[in-house]
Amino acid sequence: MRAAITGSSGLIGGAAGEMLAGRGWTLTRVVRSAAASAPGRVTWQPEADRIDRAGLEAHDLVIHAAGEPIAGLWTPAKKRRIEQSRIEGTRLLSEALASLSAKPRLLVSISASGFYGDRDPAEPMTEDKPAGSGFLAEVCVRWEAATRAAEDAGIRVVHARLGNVMSPKGGILEVLKPIFRLGLGARFGSGEQIWPWIALADVTGAILHVIEHDALRGAVNFVAPEAVTNAELTRALAKALNRPSFAIPSWAVRLAPGGMGEDMLLGGARVVPQRLRDSGYRFRFPALREALQAVL
Repeated sequence: MRAAITGSSGLIGGAAGEMLAGRGWTLTRVVRSAAASAPGRVTWQPEADRIDRAGLEAHDLVIHAAGEPIAGLWTPAKKRRIEQSRIEGTRLLSEALASLSAKPRLLVSISASGFYGDRDPAEPMTEDKPAGSGFLAEVCVRWEAATRAAEDAGIRVVHARLGNVMSPKGGILEVLKPIFRLGLGARFGSGEQIWPWIALADVTGAILHVIEHDALRGAVNFVAPEAVTNAELTRALAKALNRPSFAIPSWAVRLAPGGMGEDMLLGGARVVPQRLRDSGYRFRFPALREALQAVL
């Protein structure tokens, strides 16, 4: 079996590659550097609308995990990079896959639970719920729509709507852990907003589950079944690190540029992994406490 992976040096792409290689898959890494051309590598330059189509022939699976990190100050330039890397990069890859003689059977395109925007914490967000509002939700809608060429060509496409990934190698803890270790950790606003999350081991487990279950297509929520609020998550992290935690008022959070505070920190939704559960996926880390113990 052969798999091509964009973003293979990142947290999700790297972990997915390790998981597949451990099961005997042959990997092709889709990389940006033209100097990186070598066996097992395919080059692409999404910003220049260039991709080595021939190098993508005859793969069984493509995992698309490339994109500008969402974390960071949302300056106008940063927001443009987020949009272009996700939307234009996905469109370029999908059109390339659709043009192949030997197309992949499956494209797993990483999306985000930010698709649902800021919602009532009591309302479960299953995959059939409509998109929310805000910058992230709008990007997610266009991001997922950019796979249309692959879908029209008969490729099974899964949009993996990721929650905050818990991992010792990156994800949300890469941002929060140093702050909490200094004793400066805090909840944001009331802390009642729900932050969907998932352990990295369950991201790779869910990808494997999707590969093995042909009935899964379209949106699939990659989130743990235990919903936690921002206050619960920050308390649990502070306790795990034996540090205090505080509160940052909403008005201060909203000072972050580009609407980042409103979208990323004060917003949230009770995202439910309905399609994973209905298809029989068993989470390795369904509860936050055990996940934090494992990764910390």
